[in-house]
Amino acid sequence: MTELITNPELCIDCMKCERNCPQNAIRVNEGVPLFCMHCTPEKAPCLNICPENAIEELGGAITINKEKCIGCGMCRDVCPIGAISINEIGQANKCDLCINEKTQQCVESCPTNALINDSKEIISAKQTKIVTELKRLKGIMN
Repeated sequence: MTELITNPELCIDCMKCERNCPQNAIRVNEGVPLFCMHCTPEKAPCLNICPENAIEELGGAITINKEKCIGCGMCRDVCPIGAISINEIGQANKCDLCINEKTQQCVESCPTNALINDSKEIISAKQTKIVTELKRLKGIMN
């Protein structure tokens, strides 16, 4: 499964991810890139409310089948983070993790790596930070 992970601490609000998203489905709000979190199918409110079954899980991404979408907006209204919009032709639009692309343009265009497609990188960096801090605290306590 492809991932899209944000590390807001690294975001410099340059908006390159927003400008380069082929789906026009990412927004930067006060230095935090916001996009669909691709909930598990059982818990995805948009997938579960769609009256036309136009929202599907494909390879780990929650996607919108444009041929089935009637633009009712129910998915937009139920999304807890506001990651779905209705486009100018009346269809729902959201991040699809660039499942039909070779790369994720938002990740490729981010100059600070605030957006990455592998959670292992962020987890490793946070673990290193925690270990360093614990060593520092241990030194103070001894």
